[in-house]
Formats: sequence, structure tokens, C-alpha cells
Amino acid sequence: MRLSARVDYALRAVAELAASAGDGKLVTADRLAAAQQIPPKFLESILLQLRRGGIVVAQRGPEGGYRLARPAAEISLAEIIRVIDGPLANVRGQRPEELGYHGAASALQDVWIALRANERLILETVTIEDVVTGELPERVRDLVADPRAWV
Repeated sequence: MRLSARVDYALRAVAELAASAGDGKLVTADRLAAAQQIPPKFLESILLQLRRGGIVVAQRGPEGGYRLARPAAEISLAEIIRVIDGPLANVRGQRPEELGYHGAASALQDVWIALRANERLILETVTIEDVVTGELPERVRDLVADPRAWV
């Protein structure tokens, strides 16, 4: 699986917003950029996508900034990835079920669909709250505990 810089930055920015949510204040884009070492101009365009996708809410003005549109426990990593980059798994820009493999390669379609299912299993169950608290689901902890996962 390959995640774009945009997705990485979006996930980090949303996690930072979630961590700051306790004080009820809005967080400026500059503060988010500095906290996560994200290029500010790049972050502005990412925040716009996140706002349009219903992940964050923005308020303009001297007291303006960003906050999560809903609780961090209700925002999955998969949702953020989809807002920024589209579907979780595709091959040459197509969904796996739309592909037409033939002959010796026909089983590849099943592999791509299984890969997407596994991605969903993790990314749809891990929430931003899980990331911020470090309390990841047991399935994720089990996978990370396997030394083979690190190579």
C-alpha cells in the first residue's frame, strides 16, 4: 500500500486537531503546520479538502481556525484517506471488481479484492481517537507485534 504525502499530512493534521479538541478552541493552520512539520501552503489545500469532505469545520476571522466536524471516535482513517485520495485500493485507477483478467492472470482480481478487504479491515476500524490515545484495536496490535510486519 502506498500513501501519498497528502494523505500522510491529512492524517497527522486531523490527529493534531483531535489532540487539541479538549480545550474547545479552534486551531490555526499555522499551529497545525508547525506542530506536525507540514508545509503551510500544502496544509491549507489539504484542510480545504478535509472541510469539503466533512472531516473538519473552519471558522474565519481573528479567532478563526479549524476543529473536527464530529468526535474523533467517529472518524476512521479510511474516511480521511478517501476524502484526500479517493478509493482505498485501485489498479491503474480502476476498482478491482471492474478489472478483466484472463487466463493465467485471472486470479489477480481476487487478490486485489482481498487486499482491499484487508485494508478496510484495518483502516475502517482504526479511528483518529485510537491514534491520538495510542489505544489501537487488538487486531492492529497483534499485527504490529509480529516481527515479520517490520521487514
